[in-house]
Amino acid sequence: MDSPRPRQIPFDNHPAHPLPMTDAEAAAEAKRIINNAYQPTAFHDTTPLPAYGPTPPVAQPGRPPMSQKATDASALMLSGSVAALSVGGATSLVLYTLGQVDPVTLALGAAGPVALVLAAGSLLRSLGRARADAHTEHHHHYTGPVTQDHHTTHTTTRGLWAKTTNQQ
Repeated sequence: MDSPRPRQIPFDNHPAHPLPMTDAEAAAEAKRIINNAYQPTAFHDTTPLPAYGPTPPVAQPGRPPMSQKATDASALMLSGSVAALSVGGATSLVLYTLGQVDPVTLALGAAGPVALVLAAGSLLRSLGRARADAHTEHHHHYTGPVTQDHHTTHTTTRGLWAKTTNQQ
């Protein structure tokens, strides 16, 4: 009568080291380890790659694509709205605490900052016009013979040690 191979005594009795396996158990465990070794361990994205060439840009979430001038104007409007909100909120708070919340007082309180902004804008505009209208003409009065030399000088600087060449 054939008996299966007897189990061997483990080299230490620690619970992490179970008793040795039979040949069939060892073969099954080896087959499991080999099969797991060849299984994919990373996700493979199967979506098609984007096409190459002159593909138009795709709008991203958030603020829409704009020119630089439109972006600057938009930022100016956003910051202006924050300023208007704070001025309006402060005016409302003052009027509420004073108990003067009738329509005439609200209109005067709301018109005050607007009038101030309009006056400042008008002043800046008129200063800009005044600067543009300023006389740029110079009068020179000479006694005796005068020679005026009008020529253009082209300057080129090149080299590791700078050498400047002037050409007229």
